[in-house]
Amino acid sequence: MFEVKNIEDTNLMENPVIAQMTKYNHEQLLFCNDNATGLKAIIAVHNTVLGPALGGTRMWPYANEVEALTDVLRLSRGMTYKNSISGLNLGGGKAVIIGDARSMKSEALFRRFGKFVESLGGKYITAEDVGISPIDMTWVSMETNHVVGLPGKSGDPSPVTAHGVYMGMKAAAKIQFGSDSLTGKKVAVQGVGHVGEYLVKSLTKEGAKVFVTDIHEPTLKHIANTYQAEVVGLNEIYDVDMDIYAPCALGATVNDDTLNRLKCSIIAGAANNQLQNEIVHGKLVMEKGMIYAPDFALNAGGVINCYSEVKGLSAEWAMQKAEEIYGTIENIVKRSQAEHIPTYAIANKMAEERIESIGKVKLPL
Repeated sequence: MFEVKNIEDTNLMENPVIAQMTKYNHEQLLFCNDNATGLKAIIAVHNTVLGPALGGTRMWPYANEVEALTDVLRLSRGMTYKNSISGLNLGGGKAVIIGDARSMKSEALFRRFGKFVESLGGKYITAEDVGISPIDMTWVSMETNHVVGLPGKSGDPSPVTAHGVYMGMKAAAKIQFGSDSLTGKKVAVQGVGHVGEYLVKSLTKEGAKVFVTDIHEPTLKHIANTYQAEVVGLNEIYDVDMDIYAPCALGATVNDDTLNRLKCSIIAGAANNQLQNEIVHGKLVMEKGMIYAPDFALNAGGVINCYSEVKGLSAEWAMQKAEEIYGTIENIVKRSQAEHIPTYAIANKMAEERIESIGKVKLPL
């Protein structure tokens, strides 16, 4: 990212990392490197007012460290808002491992990562995210107790995440179309990994017409054959004649280019940070008459699932809690329309209001 040869030549106040932490009001960053295992990772703790920072670990072949840093900062901030708006007593954090999840995984790498998590003393609790499986988390747990989503416990959060997205999508449909039925609605799902597949399953079961795309051809073939979904190209997904666009891969797919092409009335998916620029594109979505279901409120099922493990609650509790996302999205959209403020800003405000309120409770007597 940058090289420091002489500390005298470096003004910490001009450090680009510190500047980015200040911009998003992060508490802590931990850069992790281990030559022996090939581990290169970043752990970001955004806010711990509501409790320890919980957020998954993502493994992705980032082009460079700057790209990875930007992602982990945005994702960890999103986790703070997600945990808050979901009514969970958790702060927000996230971790990214730089590398190819299909070729670079090893027990040693994940155990070394676990040691870095342990070094934070419980301030950060990790779980699986993109490119990570429950088995990977088992290796992490050999070196730290601050990990959830393990096999035999809450396990894979994907079904709960997808259920929450599905319920929130129905809430948006109720407001936009007058009914929450998705029967006959055309839904374009971008990214059909674990969460995307469960979402496609729910949509096709209700009778929606589903279009899918993904970078992994074998996955696409499986989804098409199993659920009779129509496969389209990676770039063509934005041009599909659709009612609902469901981004379920990486973020920033709602941008200047795609908003000129998308024909949908609703944007509701599982991906994080879907708006490339919250202020610019959140306003554009509203001006176009689209309903954007804020991602961190919509995809909170995964962290709800993890919270159930932290607190020793049942899988049934997690599913029921995820169903409450219907009401959360309905409230956000109605408040947005009443106040003429973009949905992302309303969701942010609701999350911040809870953090501020609980922060007062935690002040010393």
